[in-house]
Amino acid sequence: MKKLIAAFLVLAGCVTAPNTSSSNDAATHAAPANYDAVVAAPDRTDADRALDPGRKPAAFLAAIAPAPGMNVGELFAGGGYTTELLARVVAPSGKVYAENPKWVLEKFAAKPWADRLARPVNANVVREDTELDAPFPNLDGQLDRVVTNANYHDAVWAGVDLAKMNAAVFTALKPGGWYIVADSSAKPGTGLQDAKTLHRIDETVVRQQVEAAGFHFLRADESLRNPADTRDWNASPSAAKEKRGTSDRFIFVFEKPAR
Repeated sequence: MKKLIAAFLVLAGCVTAPNTSSSNDAATHAAPANYDAVVAAPDRTDADRALDPGRKPAAFLAAIAPAPGMNVGELFAGGGYTTELLARVVAPSGKVYAENPKWVLEKFAAKPWADRLARPVNANVVREDTELDAPFPNLDGQLDRVVTNANYHDAVWAGVDLAKMNAAVFTALKPGGWYIVADSSAKPGTGLQDAKTLHRIDETVVRQQVEAAGFHFLRADESLRNPADTRDWNASPSAAKEKRGTSDRFIFVFEKPAR
């Protein structure tokens, strides 16, 4: 009996766990970060912490699954709330290529963005001052993730060529890389009409546009959903006020095909 047990243990030791990592999570990446610990970091600013209840950063990070060592692109970084979270996760060897178009910097983001980048924790952030329809130049096939958080609708009302933007993201990603679009949902069938007035977008249109660029739809994450949202009010941070952070938000995860 002892010999049988010993033989079983030897065989069991030869069995390895299945590889459940995504196609672009190379072996050089460390295990996924503890996102709760990232959010709880004591050196985060009070202003960022005040936004956490509505933004649900740990759930958002879990949905997009960044990991140490990854190179992540961010469209429309704004003042850098999401940027810093990503920078903390991918450190120390990964980088965040954070993009802002000229009009965003001139209108509201110049000082908060500069202040953000001056913080030591963001030393691995690469500032990308480019237009939204031509992001991430010279990064062809180098990014593991590209993220846009609550800003796809802004590209619509700003008159950005969305086909060019999505094509540029496709080019910058590695085969198997993920493109994540999160935004406030408009009522079904409204298309792009609420992009400026309500700062929302019909999620069906987003999926159609991104898939047209060659991406495969992987999943819709439900972490930021709010079925009680009537979706008839302005979700812009400056207009939402007490409703800020309560809009029904979708997170779509797309993949650049491996071949």
